[in-house]
Amino acid sequence: MNSEALTAEGEADLAYNVFARDCPSRATLEHITGRWGALTLGALHDSSFRFNELRRRVDGVSEKMLSQTLHALERDGLVRRDAQPTNPPRVDYRLTPLGQQVAEHLLSLIRFVEARQDDVAAAQERYDSLGGR
Repeated sequence: MNSEALTAEGEADLAYNVFARDCPSRATLEHITGRWGALTLGALHDSSFRFNELRRRVDGVSEKMLSQTLHALERDGLVRRDAQPTNPPRVDYRLTPLGQQVAEHLLSLIRFVEARQDDVAAAQERYDSLGGR
């Protein structure tokens, strides 16, 4: 069920609808856009990392949250875990081709937010100076 069909009006009729409560794409979207998912995918965009390298790159993530995030992203087919039979064992994480596509979209959003952060800060300051609502 991952195909699209075009309606008579030429609009895409998607097989999934993230706005529907029981749609499985909603959980995938949460894995991708949650704080740690987005940062992990963005960090892996240009390089593979070992677990602790990735944890240092995604500043502030706990070991437990990074582990849970990587498991979810691996299950969704966005991250690949490469375990090498060495002593000590070496495990690298990298994006799959699908994960690479998702990360490119996320990085566009991340760069946009970073570029407009002064505007956001000014809006927050205006809002706060008016006492909120």
